[in-house]
Amino acid sequence: MEKTDYIFGMHTIIEAILSGKEIEKILVKKGLNGELYHELMDLVHQMQIPLQLVPVEKIDRVTRKNHQGVLAFISPIAYQNIEEIIPRLYEEGKVPLILILDEVTDVRNFGAITRSAEVAGVNAIIIPEKGSAQINADAIKTSAGALHLIPVCRTKSLLSVVKYLKNSGLNIIAATDKGDKSYFDVNMKDPVAIILGSEDLGIQGDLLKVSDEWAKIPQFGQIKSLNVSVAAGIMVFEAIRQRS
Repeated sequence: MEKTDYIFGMHTIIEAILSGKEIEKILVKKGLNGELYHELMDLVHQMQIPLQLVPVEKIDRVTRKNHQGVLAFISPIAYQNIEEIIPRLYEEGKVPLILILDEVTDVRNFGAITRSAEVAGVNAIIIPEKGSAQINADAIKTSAGALHLIPVCRTKSLLSVVKYLKNSGLNIIAATDKGDKSYFDVNMKDPVAIILGSEDLGIQGDLLKVSDEWAKIPQFGQIKSLNVSVAAGIMVFEAIRQRS
């Protein structure tokens, strides 16, 4: 990991948050206390920054310097708010095309998905605060710089966001091998959000339940699953084909 990817120490992290730096997540040693610690925690809750309580050994693996039990990863991008993006798209007369990534944790897969999404004109990518790939130098490189161009929105609850998108007129399509329809037969001409799940677990059950349609990509070989970045490319370019 490059040194510019993280900062450490109570004062340094507090100052970074107050100066408006985008924090990816903060690691905090279990059992910390004190005035500065509580000041930091108040800021973390106020700014809704993802936080992990960890054994000190996890922080030591990143740096052996005087970290005071706290380490923050700096995000190379600024996260955006989907609740601001959707109304703007409608105001501009655009038909929203949104990607939702349910715990896609591989950095290179995430970067490749972002690259395909940007080329296809996807309007935003939504990821969960926890259980998603870290957006770092590798992700930026694999995305060919697309992560600097496409809005990425981070949320505590994908389920809440999906419900918001449904209420905003988007059709929710789950890309899953449990689907009863081929992706060719699913309407993507209208406003749509496509959910893709992790390769090991797929899409979470609660997200499948609230999806409007389940779409599968037909497979004819012996391997039972596609790489998630390939599946993402297939789905978004089918949307473009239908809209063209």
